[in-house]
Amino acid sequence: MTAALVIAHVLSSFGRGGQERVAANLARFQRSAGHEVLAISIASGPDGPTAAEFRAAGVLAETVPKRSRIDLSLSLRLAARLRRHRVNVVHTHNPHALIYGAPAAWFAGAVTVHSKHGMNSDRSRRLWLRRAAAKLVDAYVAVTPALAKNALEQGECRASRLHVIPNGIDVVRFAPGGEGRRRIRDELGIPDDAWVVGTVGRLAPEKDQALLIDSMAPLLSAGRRLVIVGDGPERDALRARIASISGGRYVQMLGEREDVETLLAAFDAFALTSRTEGLPLVLLEAMATGLPVLSTAVGGIPDLVEHRVTGLLSRAGDRASLTRELACLSKDGSLSRQMGEAGRREILLHHSVDRMATAYGVLYESTLRDSRRLLRAAWSI
Repeated sequence: MTAALVIAHVLSSFGRGGQERVAANLARFQRSAGHEVLAISIASGPDGPTAAEFRAAGVLAETVPKRSRIDLSLSLRLAARLRRHRVNVVHTHNPHALIYGAPAAWFAGAVTVHSKHGMNSDRSRRLWLRRAAAKLVDAYVAVTPALAKNALEQGECRASRLHVIPNGIDVVRFAPGGEGRRRIRDELGIPDDAWVVGTVGRLAPEKDQALLIDSMAPLLSAGRRLVIVGDGPERDALRARIASISGGRYVQMLGEREDVETLLAAFDAFALTSRTEGLPLVLLEAMATGLPVLSTAVGGIPDLVEHRVTGLLSRAGDRASLTRELACLSKDGSLSRQMGEAGRREILLHHSVDRMATAYGVLYESTLRDSRRLLRAAWSI
């Protein structure tokens, strides 16, 4: 982006999910490039942890709360906030932000770029609202080709406004090696020579960590461990499941952690057993760390992971297949190293924050040019 802009990221919350982290990474890059950036959450209640990340990067983080299940005033209140800051570009992330943020941007005279981070398989009323709001969007971005195909199949946007920009991560922060591996293993009481599978994510039904526990159960031993990082509504059910298996003492649940990059460096492999996904940042982070990854082939993941090249893929819910692939990873160090190296190359080439932010910058500028051209044409009639 050449000219300085005022950019507003509109989010459903300041939680710790993928969309919030993508927005924070983008905002940090945009702020360092000289743009004025603000982040707006429409969640009611206290700020989530990402608000502090925005503020640490010099980004104004504010809340314009949704006051009821269907809040007819929210778009108008958002528009007033956008006008006050003289926002040029409104970047909405995921459905709630789209439904309220796109009309607000239209009222405020700003262009709208929307990012679709997941499949978002909604029922009729919410899908209708998304389609209606998307008519006000100037550029509609899917983070993988699979999500772009899904957007067209659901009638979410016109093909002429659809773009694909993959998510990006900080490839310096997430890198192989690091001095923390020994420290983390000492902290967890894991021997240096043990083979450790790790996973990181919200403990929720759609993430299906229960499937990972069941898949690892036949393999667990003093030399084969499972570490689960994260918190959420499934925490107690997962603890009970672990207690019910014979190798449960070799499974550790760490809760929320701020040192994910160090934890990843202490693992030997990374597993993701979700039932649905878009393009999960944690999978990019694990690959950037040089870990061999095993994932269910859902959402946009097959666009990222090539089976037996940059990782292993398995059908969602297929416990037997997951157990076989995990056993393969534990025994075949050569294949694990090859996939880990290939996965890191893939992230460096196509999924850095710099690459993502540059692509969005080009899109912002072209969208603004098109908007100004249409405005001039309208005034000339």
